[in-house]
Amino acid sequence: MSQFSRTWWGQKFIAAMEELTDSGRLSRGRSYARGKKVKSFGIKDGIVSAQVRGSVNPYFGVYEEPLYTTTIEFQPISAAQWSDAIAHIAAKASLISRLLLNEIPDTIEDTFKQLNLHLLPASRKDFDAHCSCPDWSNPCKHIAGVYYLVAAELDRDPFLLFELRGLSRQNLLQELAKSPLGQALSAELQLEKKPPRPMGSYYPPLRTTAADSCTNLRDFWQGAKRLPQTMDPCYPSPVSGIAVKKQGDFPAFWERDNSFIEAMETLYDTVRAKAQL
Repeated sequence: MSQFSRTWWGQKFIAAMEELTDSGRLSRGRSYARGKKVKSFGIKDGIVSAQVRGSVNPYFGVYEEPLYTTTIEFQPISAAQWSDAIAHIAAKASLISRLLLNEIPDTIEDTFKQLNLHLLPASRKDFDAHCSCPDWSNPCKHIAGVYYLVAAELDRDPFLLFELRGLSRQNLLQELAKSPLGQALSAELQLEKKPPRPMGSYYPPLRTTAADSCTNLRDFWQGAKRLPQTMDPCYPSPVSGIAVKKQGDFPAFWERDNSFIEAMETLYDTVRAKAQL
């Protein structure tokens, strides 16, 4: 699960689906998602739709690769329930501040649980999935593969969690901005957005300074003040590879599923071992 999704919200979505789905079918769906079996994928109005390539199986008379239609529709939260949830969120500065900054707090689900609601799927009643393939089990491997693509989309846009449950990002932020805390935070955010000012030059102006006069060549080359005869020892850094480790496990340029730091540690260990030969 953690290798497929990098963010906590994507991982929590997969964890929620794993609690409701057979692990064997999810593993086959993971291979479908990674094997680029999904030809098209989209999310609109809380409905996930995809075209998934099937398998050729002459034993069952399938000689050409089929294309199946898969849809996943999440049960929307009612308007009244959304009003209660937004009121609870708007009353907590730790939640509303991060949401107005386009971030999803990791405790957002606790607020919904207080109202007997769930942002993430908690039961089979929270979503309805269909596939045109002949497999009678639900989810089939095609639906399971689409689950992982939804988690990948959540990595890119965590506000899809709200959209899948019937509330768009724009409507959520508009409702939060109407609350007293939201109005105060919005005013502060607007103050920080200053218009750009034109600059005459992108470089600082050059300044000339007069050189110190020096009549003695020895003082010019060696300096008037004698250098210290002893130097303090330079102790090695207690943390090796700081420049690499500052990038984190998944920097912006790292597109692989494994950790960037672990990959670099393996590389350095290999180079160190070869250098000792």
